[in-house]
Amino acid sequence: MTTPQSVPTLGTHPASGANPGRAETRERLSNATYDLLVIGGGILGTSVAWHAAQAGLRVAMVDAGDFAGATSSASSKLVHGGLRYLQTGAVKLVAENHHERRVLAKDVAPHLVNPLTFYLPVYKGGPVGAAKLGAGVFAYSALSAFGDGVGKVISPAKAKADNPGLRTDNLKAVAVYYDHQMNDSRVAVMTVRAAVESGAVVLNHAEVTGLRFTHGKVTGAELKDRQDGTEFGVDARVVLNATGPWVDHLRKMEDKGADPSIRLSKGAHIVMKRKSPWKAAMATPIDKYRITFALPWEDQLLLGTTDTQYEGDPADVRATEADIQQILDEAAFSIQDADLDRDLMTYAFAGLRVLPGGPGDVSQAKRETVVSEGKGGMLSVAGGKWTTYRHIGRTVMAKLAKLPGSPLTEDMEPISNLVRRTPLPGVANPNAVAHRLLVDRDPGARMDPLTARHLASHYGSLSFDIARLVNENPELGERIHPDGPEIWAQVVYARDHEWAETVDDVLRRRTTLTIRGLDTEDVRARVKGMLNDKG
Repeated sequence: MTTPQSVPTLGTHPASGANPGRAETRERLSNATYDLLVIGGGILGTSVAWHAAQAGLRVAMVDAGDFAGATSSASSKLVHGGLRYLQTGAVKLVAENHHERRVLAKDVAPHLVNPLTFYLPVYKGGPVGAAKLGAGVFAYSALSAFGDGVGKVISPAKAKADNPGLRTDNLKAVAVYYDHQMNDSRVAVMTVRAAVESGAVVLNHAEVTGLRFTHGKVTGAELKDRQDGTEFGVDARVVLNATGPWVDHLRKMEDKGADPSIRLSKGAHIVMKRKSPWKAAMATPIDKYRITFALPWEDQLLLGTTDTQYEGDPADVRATEADIQQILDEAAFSIQDADLDRDLMTYAFAGLRVLPGGPGDVSQAKRETVVSEGKGGMLSVAGGKWTTYRHIGRTVMAKLAKLPGSPLTEDMEPISNLVRRTPLPGVANPNAVAHRLLVDRDPGARMDPLTARHLASHYGSLSFDIARLVNENPELGERIHPDGPEIWAQVVYARDHEWAETVDDVLRRRTTLTIRGLDTEDVRARVKGMLNDKG
């Protein structure tokens, strides 16, 4: 196996059919009037851009950082109905979440969204009893029409056999239910790609420095390219502020006297190497409102999350030592100490939930989308979640159409006419893709099975484009790091087809090298060289 030290700098020429360069994209953005300018390329922005482009609007989308570069790539990676919402009687919400979850898993993104069994341990003296949890997981399954199986209660011995790291002291029973998970960064990139394939023009690392006004109405934005400092502007009939934690910052650009509309809650996670098999995720009640997760994810163990009020600069959010210790302490309720050794930790990250403004503990605040219209006509929206991101995108579209004097209504395809289950690019059965990747090779050039499986479950049928890069240059088939499944062809593909501009774009969001703790100085240097070789 080739080590990173022996891999030459590769990929000096952009692949055919590559995305336009930044200068060309800036030119396109500057020389047209768009129907809709979306500021922010996270959960909400990408969904609205995708739906708006499908509806026939001329759409531009910009982000000051990378697409899904902040909160949207710092989630718990779940596509779920929301079991804890049943406690508050939000039965309709759970049913709606289940519907979206299953549509994503079956029709929209079966190559990116994976089924996941959950174990919910019930300990003596815990906040919830076994009988209540048993009834809860049965009701949860019923709300998804038992599409994934029937929620039930199993013995501690059965759960221990599947998850040897489970702590069994005072364990009374284990409730079982079913949800899904995904790699949020990959879903975001695929959604951006879907928007572009529908006609949207997008640019990341482009910061809004001011808004454009015509007769008191917001009609565009001034921008600065963070990569080379170029300043440019975009004209638009309607501007959508989907900047997440920065939503009030942009609202004050529109109206200096705008009152705060949101508050922020920090959610931190840590990633651990797995010491033992984890056949099921674990969701452990901490108190009446909170659950801590231990999720098998990307061959690692994802632990979290926290839920604490945050009042600092959103750009500075990170998992602190206190966050890490809290996560480990809470995980220890149900996980043995040996599986929580600090030496197993590969990465820690944090994101910010955008919650409605108001009093009270953030952990008890409603998780709902905040929508407001400013006096300059800019629509601001914040507070989405991945499970329902398509639904929220359609909801925002409907609100855009109903704005007083909206210039979009006459040009926009009615929301009801949009194909509700339009798949994301690369849609395919990942098992079939992995099989093809393994068998469609010349003798002696067989792809590593771990790499084939990784490509299939992160790119779907687009994996074949990466395989073609390897066919053209076999050196691109070498692993980036011997301990991870990724290959160098993915770096070229991220650069030329997925808007990766920085090393972190590649290692943190287009691949899983960072979360695996494999982004060594040598790897980072070689990736930087490949990004600079775009030419």
